Amino acid sequence: MESGKVRYLYLFIPFMLVSEESFMTNYEYGEMLYFNPRGISCAACHGDLGEGKLIGKYIDEEKGKQIIKGSDIRTKSLQEMLIAMNTKHSIMPRYYLTNSEVERIYEYLKKKNEKK
Repeated sequence: MESGKVRYLYLFIPFMLVSEESFMTNYEYGEMLYFNPRGISCAACHGDLGEGKLIGKYIDEEKGKQIIKGSDIRTKSLQEMLIAMNTKHSIMPRYYLTNSEVERIYEYLKKKNEKK
């Protein structure tokens, strides 16, 4: 490498030292995953804060009026969330998130709910 090009390389070293490793924080990544993990938002059923919300109502011929509600996930442990995300559900779609992604969602919800 020519000495002139090396000099220009040294100009970028201070920027590399003070820049973050990632372009987004874990909180921002957790928020992004919660609101759009794989095209279907967790918030659509679990609410903006994980409080759970009404998904729909219907009438069953045998049981009568029924409701479908997303569960409140604010008090779930990380382990409970990991199990839930890796278990087949009759209503909740399978997202195929990694354990690390579920952990980011968990941390996002914990931090988001402590602010309220």
